Amino acid sequence: MERKGKKHPILMILAVVLVFAAAAVFAYFALRAERTPKVPICEDNAKNFGVFLSDLVRVYETPTEEDRRIIEADLEAIRAVREDEYDIARAVWDRWQAVYLDLDYRLFLYEKDDPAELAAYGVENSADQAIVILGYQLADGEMQPELVCRCDAAAELARAFPEAVLVCSGGATGKNNPQKHTEAGLMKAYLTEACGIDASRIYTDEKALTTVDNAIYTFEILEKHDMRNMTIVTSSYHQRRSQMLYSLLAELYRQQHGYSAALVGNYNCKMDGSSIYALDDRLAVQGIAGILDLPKEVVRSMPPLNINETPTGNRDNPESGDAA
Repeated sequence: MERKGKKHPILMILAVVLVFAAAAVFAYFALRAERTPKVPICEDNAKNFGVFLSDLVRVYETPTEEDRRIIEADLEAIRAVREDEYDIARAVWDRWQAVYLDLDYRLFLYEKDDPAELAAYGVENSADQAIVILGYQLADGEMQPELVCRCDAAAELARAFPEAVLVCSGGATGKNNPQKHTEAGLMKAYLTEACGIDASRIYTDEKALTTVDNAIYTFEILEKHDMRNMTIVTSSYHQRRSQMLYSLLAELYRQQHGYSAALVGNYNCKMDGSSIYALDDRLAVQGIAGILDLPKEVVRSMPPLNINETPTGNRDNPESGDAA
């Protein structure tokens, strides 16, 4: 008997699987788009922001006496279009001056500096204080020594401030990771099992795959639990860039959510990141441009990520062990 129109069962199952997979992918990106702060940069200000971010790199790498006048002119150009976008640019400039241009800016180093000193820099011993630990790519599904060092540094800081909470940020990374271990999951396990930190103090973001993601997803946790202070724990070469991105998210959340969190102090695992440090300022402005969703042509006009042509700026490399 001829069986017209009957579907092959394997094909039907495959079709159902594909439908569910597509729905899951759509839901993931829809959720991410919904929960990521909407960026208010308007088309008329996109070019102004590109000029401003490019000038930030220039004043760090090749400073002159005209720097402040040039930056202030950039800020006024942004302000002439929209006041709220001026506030965003001003927040970026204020943090840039603190971490890139202030030669007295201090990086606190694990195993060198007493973490209790951070109380003088605004770190509090309360549940409002978050210790944010940034992940580092896994190798064969396991933590590399650099990530272990970041966890050890965070544990030392957590002991100095026993009422503070910890936020581990990092998703499933590394090429050979069939079990999809996440940086955050492994960090939490290490902190509880090897460092003796109570699991109830630890929150995890297991989605972040970049430093920009770290900032976006940990801010969701910070706002949800109404934490008002945050201190970033990462590697010394990574701290300044991280602070720039978190400061930008703080201003976006203030404007769009009415939520404010202060970035106070810092604590770092000292690692040799000389090649990355040489690009640090350019990576920072590229990350800012990404969060602000600047057009591709504007981003292309900004200083390129060319390590062979990138000076290290107006300060020594912090990997020397000095507080830069």
